[in-house]
Amino acid sequence: MIRIKNLFLKYVRQYYALYDINLEIAAGETVAFVGQAESGRTTLLRVLAKLETPEKGEVYIKNIPLKKLNFAEDVSLGYLPATPIFFEHKTVYENLLYVEKLQATRRAQIESTINQTLIDFNIENYKDVMVGELGLFDKYIISLARLSLRKIDILLVDEVLDNLDTDQREKIVEILKKHFIAPDSIFILSTKDENLAKELCSRQVFFENGSVVEERK
Repeated sequence: MIRIKNLFLKYVRQYYALYDINLEIAAGETVAFVGQAESGRTTLLRVLAKLETPEKGEVYIKNIPLKKLNFAEDVSLGYLPATPIFFEHKTVYENLLYVEKLQATRRAQIESTINQTLIDFNIENYKDVMVGELGLFDKYIISLARLSLRKIDILLVDEVLDNLDTDQREKIVEILKKHFIAPDSIFILSTKDENLAKELCSRQVFFENGSVVEERK
């Protein structure tokens, strides 16, 4: 589903954030991008999410060039950054409601769908709480609940699990396995933790200085 060929990206004249990346990821794969800070793994996630523009090279998703790809029509991509983004001064319910409205869900279905999602993710008690009042772990849960309101073909998760304690990490992993990791979708995790990469992903791609240096299965 994803094909990357001879991809380069640099932020300053003599520093490549990504250098000659060549990679293919098939539907159903769970892949970890592993490396230290500024190794290139997060930058590649951002390229796939169309948040960064490469200097040269090619990226295809479903055989469609990335620059021509329409995430609303061609492929459904979810991106969970290390710092989640919300309407901070709106409630959890209102943040979920916004996604449902974007999908033009029938009005009669909206409340039922959101209430069931609150139950599924065990966040009923946060329904009327302002998102800005919540901690990082709770924001991650709500981000995943929000993403679950649409079918996700490709999920990109950036360093989220690196920021949590053991119990919190286990809860997020359980949610990912239950709601997002599926035979017809792609899951990509960016992490510094090699053990975590092995636990959650069947394939590990190691980054150093903007380049892929090793792959393991």
